[in-house]
Amino acid sequence: MKRRTKVILGLIGLTVTVGGASAVRASNGDSDDQGDEGVAVERGTIIDKALAVGTIEPDVEIEVKSQISGVVRRLFAEEGDFVRAGDPLIEIRPNPTPLELAEARRHVQLRQSARDKLRRDMERNEMLLDQGLISDQQYQDAQQLFEQADIQAQIASERLSLMEEGRISSEDGNVESVIRSPIDGHILEQAVEIGDPVVPLTAFQEGTALMRLAQMENLVFRGTVDEIDVGRLHEGMTVELQVGALPGTTLEGRLARISLKARTEDQATVFPVEITIVASGEIVLRAGYSANAEVIIDRRDSVLVIPERLITFEGDSAWVTVQLGDGLTEVRTIETGLSDAINIEILDGLAEGERVREKPVKEIR
Repeated sequence: MKRRTKVILGLIGLTVTVGGASAVRASNGDSDDQGDEGVAVERGTIIDKALAVGTIEPDVEIEVKSQISGVVRRLFAEEGDFVRAGDPLIEIRPNPTPLELAEARRHVQLRQSARDKLRRDMERNEMLLDQGLISDQQYQDAQQLFEQADIQAQIASERLSLMEEGRISSEDGNVESVIRSPIDGHILEQAVEIGDPVVPLTAFQEGTALMRLAQMENLVFRGTVDEIDVGRLHEGMTVELQVGALPGTTLEGRLARISLKARTEDQATVFPVEITIVASGEIVLRAGYSANAEVIIDRRDSVLVIPERLITFEGDSAWVTVQLGDGLTEVRTIETGLSDAINIEILDGLAEGERVREKPVKEIR
């Protein structure tokens, strides 16, 4: 009976000795990394953003084209000029071939000859009507034919005048080969020079683009956002814009439009978006500036934050190693909130001022 008691006591003593050795190793492990002072839990702002990449563009931008053919005779304005609606931009000088000009002249002679013949017929029919030899309907038919021929002769004369002089004067007003501005705006691009040929805009051809005008007072951002973020966006969201040509400058905007159809760019699926620039103040913006737009999805101000790299996630749980002082540490479960992929909001488990240790660096073997 005494021998069995000695064996049991010996086993208990061995267990205590092993446990004490384990505690020492843990303590030594903490003291070996005394240079890690940890990261303090602080209050800060967490902003969840979606990035859109694009350019600054005018909301209204148009191309100016001509409805008559010819060559550029005169330029009334240049790139960068501000013009009002109705201001002259370009004068087009018709440049018909000798054959076209000769045909136009012969066409005028034929139309005038036909009109003179119908005038004589109408005058003769008027005399016959007075004598009661023809009916009123016959006289009216002859009068209608004369009026049609007179109009056709006038059109032929106006076409010839436009070819020869570049302008038409008629009872309905003056028609000239001067292209005028359709809007108030700035000239962004001048695509032709004096002497360049001009192809007219018709139903069968696009015509020569002469100038590009835009209203620079109303600028928008047009770009694309990744399909991963588009489901979290909606019209009216606040946007912060950074323009590449204006470092350190942030503009405010509002998300105005999200495309319903995606497109593929660089093997990625993206959605076009349009952002209205709220106010640029004294900042001078130019069409074509590249810019990044950060759409504010959610924002938390004055909350407890730590770098997300300090947290170990496993399933629905998250924990950190907290320094307690005197070389002691504690593994503590925490509750997290909003993240911006660098810092993360702490909802529960940490207090302001506590220090969280960095994760141990894994050795590469």
